[in-house]
Amino acid sequence: MSEQITGQITVAGVAVDTRHWIGGRRAASARTFTDLSPIDGSALGEIARGGQAEVDAAVTAAQDAFPGWAATPRAGRAAVLRAIAEGVEKRLEELAAVETADNGALLRSHRRGVMPRVAHNFRFFADWLESLGHDDFDTRGHANHVSWDPAGPCALITPWNAPLMLATWKIAPALAAGDTVVLKPAEWSPLTASLLADIAAAAGLPDGVLNVVQGLGAEAGAALVEHPGIRRISFTGSVPTARRIARSAAANLTPLSLELGGKSPLLVFADADLDLAVDLAVEQYDNAGQVCLAATRLLVESPIAEEFTRRFTERAAALVQGDPREEATDVGPNIHPRQVDKIDGFVRRALAAGARAVVGGERGDGLYYRPTLLTDVAQDSEIVQEEVFGPVLTLQTFDTEEEAVRMANDTRFGLAATVATGDRERARRVTERLVAGTVWVNCFFVRDLRAPFGGSRESGVGREGGTWSFDFYCDLKNTVTAPKGWSDHG
Repeated sequence: MSEQITGQITVAGVAVDTRHWIGGRRAASARTFTDLSPIDGSALGEIARGGQAEVDAAVTAAQDAFPGWAATPRAGRAAVLRAIAEGVEKRLEELAAVETADNGALLRSHRRGVMPRVAHNFRFFADWLESLGHDDFDTRGHANHVSWDPAGPCALITPWNAPLMLATWKIAPALAAGDTVVLKPAEWSPLTASLLADIAAAAGLPDGVLNVVQGLGAEAGAALVEHPGIRRISFTGSVPTARRIARSAAANLTPLSLELGGKSPLLVFADADLDLAVDLAVEQYDNAGQVCLAATRLLVESPIAEEFTRRFTERAAALVQGDPREEATDVGPNIHPRQVDKIDGFVRRALAAGARAVVGGERGDGLYYRPTLLTDVAQDSEIVQEEVFGPVLTLQTFDTEEEAVRMANDTRFGLAATVATGDRERARRVTERLVAGTVWVNCFFVRDLRAPFGGSRESGVGREGGTWSFDFYCDLKNTVTAPKGWSDHG
């Protein structure tokens, strides 16, 4: 699948530089780490393993580049972002092939949805930047003017489940805001971040505005979030890691945006379109269950539970699990041996505690885990309360709307929720009471960058998207001007 020469590997026929990108040039490290493909467990190559020295160099480059980029007029910044979007589109097939090899997600999804969304991220925030503003307002004859000032170098730490899309969802607004960036991609899927650095440079992004430091979270990631030169930290990942980042950020009073785990519910009421509800439930196996927003807790009203389960089982049995490069594949591998062990551990413990596997419940070959549905699970059980991050769903029943809402809200998370019902008033009542950053009604995963995105409770801190992104990546300023005091010639 790949071959390596000094500083470069070839993956799926695409040349990828394995070194860091710092200050507009490639930088090697004395140490490396091995990047494995989840498709077959093969080694894709040795990747530069950064630490304190590389982080210091990247932050210095970002600091040096910040004044010039911050002073670039909005139209100039927007033009570069649009040029990056064009560069992504020109290399869409390459990006899709490399990311599938690197993280195991479906090639067809990368081609049709994920990589086009990467380009859209840059175009959207370029457009939003040029329209960003707030009407001036009057206070006793004094004019108030609100502005968004660039904040400085940003540390962006991104996950492995949708590497480039989630990285650019942070990079694009940060660059649009006039900030500079140090990106630390996930060590399990670092390759498309390196390709993005090449694309951004070719698009005319000035040296030092975007820097990429590869490495392990405990080394490069820790050094980055502790650095006093960083003015914003945005992280997507686990709650335990977020707690460590928050402690580091507190020492420098660095503002944080945290998008964390989820244990989202899908509430299926008896008046729902049952075929639609089953479709929504089966969709939760997308990306082998490695989606933070996934509605992994199926809560089904008792009168339809038996029929729902029958239809779900039939649909799940028809899913094709296999090589994610094949067009017919529906479910690919999980990312890493440690992740598969974690998933299997959750299932083994649940079964030992009395759960029943209606679908799956076991490993496949290699890093493939069978899509699984567990029933007979208690509300306070580990499998219901903790995020598995794999193709594992649970099914519980409820008898009343009140019980459904109570069960839905009864975890420490609050990232998303999905509701299937044919009653508009019920939808309104239920969604108003659900604790979640995003609620979908009779649909799933419809995302618009104009909307706020983030989680409640332990699912996150802050919101991004639209103006909310600029609120985070900028220092907001209000300028109050008196009506008097001007010289005659001023």
